[in-house]
Amino acid sequence: MNKQQSLIGFILIGVGAYFFIHHLNVPQLSPFYSWSALVFIIGVAFLSHSYMTKDYSNLFTGALITGIGLHFIATQHTSFWIDHWGTYLLIIGIAFLLHYQKNKKGLIPALVFLSIGLFVLFAPTSPIWFQWLQEVFLMIERFWPIALIGFGIYLLKKK
Repeated sequence: MNKQQSLIGFILIGVGAYFFIHHLNVPQLSPFYSWSALVFIIGVAFLSHSYMTKDYSNLFTGALITGIGLHFIATQHTSFWIDHWGTYLLIIGIAFLLHYQKNKKGLIPALVFLSIGLFVLFAPTSPIWFQWLQEVFLMIERFWPIALIGFGIYLLKKK
């Protein structure tokens, strides 16, 4: 079995288990029947594939998708989770850090994203020169589906 087939296998197992549990209608899990849980499951499938096959090329992608899914689940179901654009920078930084752990590449971007994310989240007041960055992230939050569509078209047209 090649590595691409095993990735698809992990994704199908995760999504199939999600829909099977959803079909069983377990009342304790009903809050987690959402698209964010599916995103989390797909991310965990990427991470599982990376660690089980020892092919770490999908490690960054898995960490990023898992982190985004976890962020959306946590903002929906916990009161203590910070819903701020700085958490996206932390997620990206953690993904780079996991990638660095296995591939020894990406330490500088990991430290930069983690530093900026922590600074933005925990600074008592936001500096005035960070205002433009907040505007950019608000625009990204609003129009990210268009970016996905554009990236998909790019991948289809790319030779």
